[in-house]
Amino acid sequence: MSATGLEVFDKTLQTTNIWLDEIMADHGPDRRVAWHMLGAVLRTLRDRLQIDLAANLGAGLPLLIRGAYYDRYRLRDLPTGGRSLEDFLQHVAEEMKSTRPVNPAEATKSVFKVLARHVDLGQSAKVRDALPKDIQALWPESVGVK
Repeated sequence: MSATGLEVFDKTLQTTNIWLDEIMADHGPDRRVAWHMLGAVLRTLRDRLQIDLAANLGAGLPLLIRGAYYDRYRLRDLPTGGRSLEDFLQHVAEEMKSTRPVNPAEATKSVFKVLARHVDLGQSAKVRDALPKDIQALWPESVGVK
């Protein structure tokens, strides 16, 4: 029996909870914090990718997570410059300031691990390779798909 009455909603809730569970395995059992971490890193990543690559990544995300990814997206407001690791992590930290303190580098590693595990291998490789080397270093070398 469907929990929401629509299979598409049930599927995205299930997938979102799997992603959040994996983040919580690294950072503790606070689903709200895991959700904020996921959104903060995804939006920071989105704003540092070329538009076509960002759109392709977004298209491959589960429906609910795609909503967090595109939240507050304004093409005219994209950051200019700011491609260093320090700028990336500062933006993640700013996005997460309404939650308990979390190390932005550790949050980024956790979300990158989830992306590497669940996003199409070719797509995740394109995203990783589009990042500056110091940010790429936070991406896991290899992660098995569950």
